[in-house]
Amino acid sequence: MPDYHDDLRLAHVLADTADAATMDRFKALDLKVETKPDMTPVSEADKAAEELIRGNLQRARPRDAILGEEYGVEGSGPRRWVIDPIDGTKNYVRGVPVWATLISLMVAGEGGYEPVVGVVSAPALGRRWWAAKGGGAYTGRSLSSATRLGVSKVARISDASFAYSSLSGWEETGRLPGFLDLTRACWRTRGYGDFWPYMMVAEGSVDLCAEPELSLWDMAAPAIVVQEAGGTFTGLDGAPGPHSGNAAASNGILHEELLGYLRTGTGT
Repeated sequence: MPDYHDDLRLAHVLADTADAATMDRFKALDLKVETKPDMTPVSEADKAAEELIRGNLQRARPRDAILGEEYGVEGSGPRRWVIDPIDGTKNYVRGVPVWATLISLMVAGEGGYEPVVGVVSAPALGRRWWAAKGGGAYTGRSLSSATRLGVSKVARISDASFAYSSLSGWEETGRLPGFLDLTRACWRTRGYGDFWPYMMVAEGSVDLCAEPELSLWDMAAPAIVVQEAGGTFTGLDGAPGPHSGNAAASNGILHEELLGYLRTGTGT
């Protein structure tokens, strides 16, 4: 198996750079915010962080391609870095500390591109999570000061904690009835939102999470962290990995039952 340790170290350096830029503008009274064509917000901090990451990658990995939320695709080839400079921009612009920079390296294989490195850095929470293929998933302040992650062993939906972002997306995609059935079946539900539920699945503090509409840059880094922690990450269609345009993550034991509720939107 290829060794991605150097790429993981680089991803941490990129995250350090982004953290400095985003924290510098977090809660700034003069923060500039625009509305993109899809009616989602983008701040000057989103753009600045992605520009910094791209600049560093162009110097450190000039042959690798880059896909970012704000500036699209640059380059081509079997290795592609996937970046979400601020996952949770709506939180960021309102001063809510639940947001993160997501950085992933994806490598082309027989089944298409798959994430092999992922870093999720949430500086306002003082948290960071990461993983490399075959190397496990970790959380901590640095590569040398970290705790290995592992998913829960909860085996019944009635004992499970389920996390999600919002109700609106489930309703818009016609999956709200199944979603509500799942919330009624679970022991506990909470709307933590964005990257955080996936990291909680990896830590074992949440057993299930799902979102109905996502982009690749939202999912690539969380997917490898969940998988390396022993969990399962698929689309709502059950396809493995971060390519389905939506996501379901679990401790693995409960995954098919989770999909049963959410795949059709009509419950089990």
